[in-house]
Amino acid sequence: MIDHTHIAALTGILGDKGLVTEPRDMEAYETGARYDEGRAALVLRPQTTEEVSVAVAYCVKHGIPLIPQSGNTGLVSGSTPDATGAQAVLSLDRMTQRFELDLDNRSLRVGAGFRLSDVNQKLERHGLFFPIDLGADPRLGGMLATNTGGSRFLKYGDVRRNTLGIKVVLADDDGTIVDLTSELRKNNTGIDWKQLFIGTSGSFGIITECVLNLEPIPKQVATAYLVPASGAQVMPLLRAMEDRLGAYLSAFEGMSKNAVAAALDHVPSLKNPFQGGNVPDYVILAEISRTWEPREGEQPLDAVLETVLAEIWESDDAPLADAFVGPAHEMWALRHALSEGVKHSGKLIAFDLSFRRGDIMAFCDRMKDEMPQTFPEVTICDFGHIGDGGVHFNLVVPKDSGSATDKDFERRLRDWVFAIAVQDFNGSFSAEHAIGRKNQAYYDLYTQQKIKDMAHGLKVITSPGDLGTVSFG
Repeated sequence: MIDHTHIAALTGILGDKGLVTEPRDMEAYETGARYDEGRAALVLRPQTTEEVSVAVAYCVKHGIPLIPQSGNTGLVSGSTPDATGAQAVLSLDRMTQRFELDLDNRSLRVGAGFRLSDVNQKLERHGLFFPIDLGADPRLGGMLATNTGGSRFLKYGDVRRNTLGIKVVLADDDGTIVDLTSELRKNNTGIDWKQLFIGTSGSFGIITECVLNLEPIPKQVATAYLVPASGAQVMPLLRAMEDRLGAYLSAFEGMSKNAVAAALDHVPSLKNPFQGGNVPDYVILAEISRTWEPREGEQPLDAVLETVLAEIWESDDAPLADAFVGPAHEMWALRHALSEGVKHSGKLIAFDLSFRRGDIMAFCDRMKDEMPQTFPEVTICDFGHIGDGGVHFNLVVPKDSGSATDKDFERRLRDWVFAIAVQDFNGSFSAEHAIGRKNQAYYDLYTQQKIKDMAHGLKVITSPGDLGTVSFG
């Protein structure tokens, strides 16, 4: 419990709307997007960077632990309090005071509390968007804190690549505000300090504002489902697409049969596009795009894609077994339904892994071979961003199985999968979801001691107060 004197002081700083103390009103801030939940002492809801600064300084001086929370859409228990009831959640949901668009610079200075969908809706009339395509709808502060990627990483990169500047509040006695909101794309005057805070899960400081690079909204899009001749032919197929399409290629998303079947079962309105309703063992959603309106005499993108696929089909040792071009909204609807479909098919134990592109299918094939012998109850429902080396390696346990609620079972499963991914394939245990409490043990296990020492030193320098869910010690 937080002492009433602290509640009174924080109410004086943030106002009545800036503080939540009633248990029923805190529930939304205490429960994460997937299974994780805790108990908060209270919820702080500042509106400005200055309010964040004063509130953080107060909490640091009085030893109140802080958990920064953005859209609370993360999947690794990085934005929810623990079960002690001693931590205060600092939510960014009211940090929406600033929205300054610079068309000449093609950039946006914006409050960290805006949701991605709200930003892109406001930008649409200007023909621009923030090019991070996600199944969830996070707030910007959390996107930067976790360095999200998304389905079009292949063309646009991750959040780190598309962030020009940030403003940060440090968890120290002064709630120090660090202004790194440069709108420059080129500034080689020393360390790029904003990168110190992007991707570190909010533990080094709370991002309150950001300056984002924007991209033109594609005016022409063509999509196709590709069925590779085999798992080993996925990479040759990707290389063939890249060779022939270059910068036109904006997505190359892999979807396993089990993941597609789960989505079709969960969302009856989805069309089953496969002949006879038979879902292939593996299918790829490929997208190409142009940012300009169709020009007279220019070959339509659908025709471009069909021509390229015909060339690949007719090549020696063709990596393509089947393909068909279709409406983008229908094809992406299936891709975006995968997460919810898999989530509703049983108890989900999710992994966000990254590999060298050439190792993805080898890892998945090994899992398909060894999983039935090692964990026979588990069904693999993988999908992911094959073009950038990422895979959402989702494992489903039947809801009526005792293993679904067995924490030791989940720990052994995670230990086994991560050991193979990291030690045998030199992969990453977190491609784009950052660390959080779920991945803390694996950060401790797989991170070189010298790097942990440096990270701990930076944490002490930037935010010595009790901030975030991640320990960089």
